[in-house]
Amino acid sequence: MELSGIRAVLLDMDGTLVESHAAVERAWRVWSAEYGVDPDAVMIVAHGAPAGTTVRTFLPAASSDDVVNAAAARQLALQYDDLSDVTPATGAGELLGTLARRGLPWAVVTSADVRLAKARLGAAGITPPLLVTVEDVAAGKPAPDGYLRAAAALGVAPADCLVVEDAEVGVRAGRAAGARTVGLRGLPADLTVDDLAELARML
Repeated sequence: MELSGIRAVLLDMDGTLVESHAAVERAWRVWSAEYGVDPDAVMIVAHGAPAGTTVRTFLPAASSDDVVNAAAARQLALQYDDLSDVTPATGAGELLGTLARRGLPWAVVTSADVRLAKARLGAAGITPPLLVTVEDVAAGKPAPDGYLRAAAALGVAPADCLVVEDAEVGVRAGRAAGARTVGLRGLPADLTVDDLAELARML
């Protein structure tokens, strides 16, 4: 894939820019035990998707939106203070340094809410120039809303943006926005790289 025309880079957070897999999995496994659902089944679909989307999938008999919202809030509460092993993803420093040298604008587009996103990014020592969370959009990934909002805020056409993801729902969101996509660690996308350092060398 040709990268010379890229004018902005839009990065997912968990598993992409920030290594938080262990914290995410711990929270979902505790939540699954509390709500009596299969944690392994939850983990297959939870990564990269908004908490509410996953909760609704596994609590189809929930009596109201209030029940779903309360269950999603409980899942997020389990994550807010679990930051002990949250770190920058491999190659994050190299990629952000390359973007700075090239003067390429970038943003974080995440399915987390703003409290969790700021907590994890802060724990990893990363301050994005633009942060788009699930609270900023009408529909979370795989809908393109977050990436479209980020591109508009940066003043860059979606077709000139590079979306970097580690989850299939995120790649779908990037493609639906009309952006070019990069998948990490074997994830099918327009371009696949092992880590962010490899992408930095290609930009």
